[in-house]
Parts: sequence; C-alpha cells; structure tokens
Amino acid sequence: MRDDTSTATAEAADSPLISTRFLVIVTCTILVLAAASFAISWFGRSYGERLSLAGHSESTEILDITVGRDRLALPANTLRFEEQRHSGSAERVDLYLLWPEMEGYSSEQRRRFDDVNMLKSLVFLQVSQSTMSRDMSGRVEPIYRHLLEAQSTPGPAGLTGHSFKNGTGYEGETLLTGTLPDGTSYAIRCLMPKTPDEASGSDCQRDIHVGLDLTVLYRFPSTLLDDWQAIDSAVRDYIASRASAAPTPSALKNALNPSTDRSS
Repeated sequence: MRDDTSTATAEAADSPLISTRFLVIVTCTILVLAAASFAISWFGRSYGERLSLAGHSESTEILDITVGRDRLALPANTLRFEEQRHSGSAERVDLYLLWPEMEGYSSEQRRRFDDVNMLKSLVFLQVSQSTMSRDMSGRVEPIYRHLLEAQSTPGPAGLTGHSFKNGTGYEGETLLTGTLPDGTSYAIRCLMPKTPDEASGSDCQRDIHVGLDLTVLYRFPSTLLDDWQAIDSAVRDYIASRASAAPTPSALKNALNPSTDRSS
C-alpha cells in the first residue's frame, strides 16, 4: 500500500502543471486574435481611406481608354465615376476638372470637389463617340434658329442671348452666341439664374467635336460665363492633347499575329 502511494506521489510530482495540449490551444487562440486584430485594423484603415475619398481618386495613373475611333490617355483622378477608372474600351467617360487649373481630384483640393458651395469652380466633361454631324455651334442655323424668338438681347461677356419659343422643349433656357478669336461661331445653352447665388454647378452646357470622332459635352456654372472663351479653348486643348487614333481591328490582328514570312 505504501509503495502504491509513493508511486502515485512521484508521478504527480513529475507531471507538468500545464499540459502541452493546453499550451497549444492558448497559443493558437493568441495567434487567431492577433490575426483578427490586424485584419480589423487594416480593413478599418482601408475603409476609412475609401470613405474619406467619397468616391474620388487621388491616383494620377494614366488610363488608356478607347472611345470609338479615338484612344484617350486620362489620369485616373479626373474620372468622376469609380467604375470608369480602368483601361479598355468604353462608350463614354465622365470627367471633372478644376477651373482654371484643369486638374483632377487631390486631397489638397478636396473641399472644391465636395462642398456644394464651391462646385462653381468645376468644369464637367462627358466624352463619347459622335452621333451627330454638327456640334452645338453648327446646329444654330439649321435647327435652333427655327426654335428661337425673333428678338435677341445682350448677354454676359459680349455674348448675345436668344430665348426659345414655348413648346420647343427648351423653355426656360437661353441660347448664347458669339464669335471665338479664330472667327468660328460659339453657342452655348444656359439656364440663367435670377441671381448669381442661384446658379448651379452646371447650368450652362455646350458640345464640341474633338479628335477623329469624339463629342465632348461640357458643363459649367453660369457664374463662369466671363471665361467662356478660355474655358472652350482649355476643354478643347485638354481632350485633343490626350487623344490619338485608336488601333484599327486589322492593326490589332497584325500585332497579335505577327507575320513569320521572311524574304530571301
């Protein structure tokens, strides 16, 4: 009996206070908690950054976007919508640019993009393949002239204002016309506010043809009408300088399947 008791006492003395299995469980638990903590921290930081950007992008990566017969090289931070910020083919692209800088979004200029009261310093562009042979200036005589009241009035910044007749679908809008420095005609449609404070960020719109086959519809607040010549030139130059001819299907096929013939 005494020997059995002694043996049991010795075994108890030799047994570890904490089992190996328990240590493994504790270690695994700590590792899982640490990994979860890291994941939560990373996700929170990433989500916080995305939330603070509110759909904008600060990336200046140049995207190669093909619209119809034209290829555009555009900085990612100039594209308004996240789903459009990728290279490839697109039916249209929507841009927003600071005026007069003609630059995209940045954290330093965040308020000018997000504050409703400061949206009046933005120019909005919609670039798509042309569906009409004439731009807005070219539509004045064959189309708009028949929809306008006979009498015109002096408009802002040397422009001439024309009111649309009732029943034309353009009620409340004013067609402003003028002449650009190169002698070509200028036309823009505006919803003229009663006071400057009532102006929206896009109450004037005009479309022009740029590149091989692009229509650029651009909008800006009526409070910037004093800059109509400069804005038109800046928008035209911005797109034209970033547009080039898109590869034709045959050129793409040749690039993918180079000829293996050799002349002797």
